[in-house]
Amino acid sequence: MHSLKFKRVLITGAARGIGKAIATRFAAEGAELVLTDLDGDAAEATCSELGERGVRCRAYALDVTDDAAILAVRDRIHAEAGTIDVLVNNAGVVFGGAFLDVPMERHRLTYRVNTEGLVAMTHAFLPDLIGSPRGHLVNIASASGFVGLPKGSTYASSKWAVIGFSESIRLELKTLGHKNVDVTSVCPLYVDTGMFEGARPPRTTRMLTAEKLAGKVVEAVQHRKVWVLEPWLAKITPVLKNCLPTWASDALTDLFGGSTSMNGWKGHGASAR
Repeated sequence: MHSLKFKRVLITGAARGIGKAIATRFAAEGAELVLTDLDGDAAEATCSELGERGVRCRAYALDVTDDAAILAVRDRIHAEAGTIDVLVNNAGVVFGGAFLDVPMERHRLTYRVNTEGLVAMTHAFLPDLIGSPRGHLVNIASASGFVGLPKGSTYASSKWAVIGFSESIRLELKTLGHKNVDVTSVCPLYVDTGMFEGARPPRTTRMLTAEKLAGKVVEAVQHRKVWVLEPWLAKITPVLKNCLPTWASDALTDLFGGSTSMNGWKGHGASAR
């Protein structure tokens, strides 16, 4: 098992929710934390909370849709803390609703944060991971990256892109001989953080807690796992989607309630950045 003690971990969208839970879990393993969030004050508060427990932590306000800001924060991190060993691309947004009922700017923002921001962060910090004795890239995707999500079309498609990007980078690093860098795609069903308030988990499942998912993420880094698929339904979804004919896959999606799971979505919009 790979030790995380004294490893420097950068987490985006770390002020609350999944990001904060992941930070807390890495801290428990002795990691040093670098937290970023669009809400810099909230990131500072989370950092202070962890610092009271003896955790080494720094916080930075960062909008992952701003390429210049990413580079500026990277330079500050390098100057004030040093290079990083683990990058967790967690920042994300969701805007539910029928496609035509959601303003185009919100569709664009979904891609800018969930996909373009993730790519930009990776581009800025991948040299750090390559230079680390044991680097790790963690990209928070979604189980909706394997299947369609009515009333969440741009969210799901942004996560499809994350999965494709993660797999491509993983194979590219392997091809280039950077065997010291691992890549993990995290693909959960709904997580109870407020982002999916009002959404209904598929039948036979329930909302995941951020703490449970965070534990799986840290375990994946420790054991160099390529995938985190939670809960059980997410584990079998890729196989069923690839093996079944479309009519059968659609029927199963309907049976488990996936086609209507976003009907009651309320959420809290862009605050997760």
